[in-house]
Amino acid sequence: MSTNITRNSTYIDGHEISFLEQGSGSPVILLHGIPTNSLMWRNIIPQLAKTHRVIAPDLLNYGESAKSKHADVSINAQSSMVVKLMDALGARQADVIGHDIGGGVAQLIAVNHPEKVRKLVLIDSICFDSWPIPDFEPLQESGAESDMSLEDFVSMMQGFMPKGVEDKSVMTDELIETYVKPWSTEDGKQAFFRNLRRLNKEYTQAITDELRNLPHQTLILWGDQDPFQKPKYAPKLEEAIPNAQLIWINDVGHWLIDEKPTEIGEHVIQFLG
Repeated sequence: MSTNITRNSTYIDGHEISFLEQGSGSPVILLHGIPTNSLMWRNIIPQLAKTHRVIAPDLLNYGESAKSKHADVSINAQSSMVVKLMDALGARQADVIGHDIGGGVAQLIAVNHPEKVRKLVLIDSICFDSWPIPDFEPLQESGAESDMSLEDFVSMMQGFMPKGVEDKSVMTDELIETYVKPWSTEDGKQAFFRNLRRLNKEYTQAITDELRNLPHQTLILWGDQDPFQKPKYAPKLEEAIPNAQLIWINDVGHWLIDEKPTEIGEHVIQFLG
């Protein structure tokens, strides 16, 4: 990770929220998905930080942020947390970029707090009824975590991550560790299952009609081989948002930011202007 990226934290509604930050200027908020964390953006942050103040939080119950046993960790609650984080950090308005469930959080911010968003970037984003993915559905069952030892859980997660890339050499043991480490304790395991249980499509389905009212210029980037957020959803999302442009990223899966960070960074920089 770039030595100029700093990790800070602040408290939102009594929960410690950790975030990466670099650069100065117009703010950009980067939102990760599940089961990743803010380090997913480690290769994008320095590119954007040349011209922007870049803030990449760990969502509540993810990464180095608090693992709260009782907090609402739905994408609706996460969107409220991000807005409060922006206020706490003096970011009156920002370009908001989201991947996976982070894209769902970004859509909710744009719909419910349009004045907080300058431009919107959605990368292999959950939308409509595109989630939860089949891999996760059995894990949402009540008591699923008590049937699985910590060792088996960590092993399952380590096996899951390479499924999301086309170029398997990208998903090194070190990178897998970056994503799996926050879940690799009993508290982490419990937090992961709490997050899983809040993976439902009610919030993205509820705003389907409201997407057509979004005033924001929107860039949609999608990996053409994504096995989790199916490529068929990309044109639907482009059609639903009036000022949207879809760009396909070729020969990549769901973790496209790990596979082609330079290409993605270039598209985003050009779009943000």
